This record gives sequence, C-alpha cells and structure tokens, in this order.
Amino acid sequence: MAAKSYLSITPEVREALAGGKPVVALESTIITHGMPYPQNLAMATNVEQVIRDNGAVPATIAIMDGRFCVGVSGEDLERLAQTGGTAAKASRRDVSALLVKGEIAGTTVATTMQIAALAGIHVFATGGIGGVHRGAEATFDISADLEELSRTPVCVVCAGAKSILDIAKTLEVLETNGVPVIGYCTDDFPAFWARQSGHKVDHRFDDVADIAKVVAMQADLGMGGVLVANPIPEADALDPSAIEARIAEAIRGAEQEGISRKALTPFLLKRIFELTDGKSLVSNIALVENNAKVAAQIAVAMAARTAPKPAVRRA
Repeated sequence: MAAKSYLSITPEVREALAGGKPVVALESTIITHGMPYPQNLAMATNVEQVIRDNGAVPATIAIMDGRFCVGVSGEDLERLAQTGGTAAKASRRDVSALLVKGEIAGTTVATTMQIAALAGIHVFATGGIGGVHRGAEATFDISADLEELSRTPVCVVCAGAKSILDIAKTLEVLETNGVPVIGYCTDDFPAFWARQSGHKVDHRFDDVADIAKVVAMQADLGMGGVLVANPIPEADALDPSAIEARIAEAIRGAEQEGISRKALTPFLLKRIFELTDGKSLVSNIALVENNAKVAAQIAVAMAARTAPKPAVRRA
C-alpha cells in the first residue's frame, strides 16, 4: 500500500495545495511535549493565525488514529493538546509502529518533514531543529532531523538549533550531509533563545524571494532540504551567558537523574523553564511565531513563482 494512502488532509489544505496556494506545515511535538495545556492550544492557534495573516494556509501535522493527519484543527487539535505529554513522540523510526497501534503522536521535525513532503507541502516552520547533543562523542545522541534534512525536499524555517545542543557539531553534521544553512537577515547562526551562536551560516539572504529561488533550485537538483535560520526577535531574546548557565544546570540535573535519548529534550526544556521563571517559554512562543511569519512569506514567494502568468491580450 502506497504511503500516500495513510494521508488524511483537511479540505482547506487539500484545496490550497490543488490550487497552488501557499501552505506552511507545522510540527506537533511543540504542542504535545513543548508546553502544558491550555497554553499549548493557545500557542498552536496563534501560530496558525500568524500564517494566515501573512497570506498562507497553516497545516499542523500529527499522527492520529492510524493516519498521517495534515491540517489538524478543531476538535482534533483540542484532543492533541489535551493529550499532551502522554502522547507518543514520533521520529522516523517510530512511524510504522505508531500507525499500527493507532496512537496519538506529536511529530518531530524529521517526521513532520517526511509527512509534509508526502502531502506536497514545501515549507515548514518550527522552533529549533534537533541536532548533536552535548557529549555525543560518548553517547552518540544525534537527532534524526539532520539526516532527514539531507534527503527530504522541504524548506525548514527555524531559530537555529536549540541551545541545549552542541551547535558546532550540529553544523558540522549538516555540512557533511550537504544541507545548505541559509541565514535570513543574519550572518550568524542563531541559538534558539539567543540571536547568535558564534558560528556562521553558509549563505545570507535578506529577501524571502531569493530564499524561495534557492528552495526551488534545491528541489530541481534533487538535493534535499534547505535550513533557513531566522533569529528570535531582539526584544524576546534571552541573555546568552545567563541562558547558558541555566542550560548547564539543567544538563547536570539530567545526568544525575539518568535522563537520556528521546526523554532528554523535553526534560531539559521543562527544567530550563523552571530555572528561568518561565521566561524561556515566553521566548519560545515568540520565536515560533516569528518563524511562522517568515515561513509564510517564503511560501507566498514560492507560490508566486509557480503561478500561471496572465495571458497577454493582443490588440
């Protein structure tokens, strides 16, 4: 049975895709594992509205009831938000088992890319990508997001990599996998809560129309995905040295409690939320909304490139 037979696409998203209108995919682990209910539902609704306000159609993606659900909304979005952390966290290796079990699962960057490409969606907004965890030379803990970017032709707009990761090694793996890292209005690769990581992007563009051309060229050449690094707005950024101290404390706590593998990132994000008195969550929401805005603008620019040209009337 073809993979597309597992797709359930809402009428709004299906009609937009059929009509060549701009569509932006959204992941769902930020809903299930990123924050508690009802804040997660409010965040998801607000992010979708940002995409609409910028001329595109949002398509939140999740695995529910044995299906790849594209455009989760209404009662299903409420159910996903209420399920929260008890939902599964679906990376590529989990997909088949979760479909068979019929479980509710939030999709990671890797799995959201996979499903978006299957549905014909070319632009995806997230918070920050997964990457190489600190200490990976001993644990080999490297996110599947990096390899997915190398093979799946989707443009991923993010605020860089989460600061809890080893960003230098993450960028090295992206380079090895041939993933272009594009800075939107920045030369410096952002570090999620902080606007700069001290590491450079591969190429900088200040116009979304140019990024749309890069994404189209990458697809034409069959060269996989494109990572667009979009820094958190300056007003919402956290002090780099202060957040680094909180991250180090959270990592020590994870080591003491023996937290690892897919449980590690949710644990660290929750602990950092506690250590920053909730400031990290406020910044998280701001950067996701900012990424959604830029992703929508890129999707609009891509749709404009492929829109049929009006016929020239001859006198």
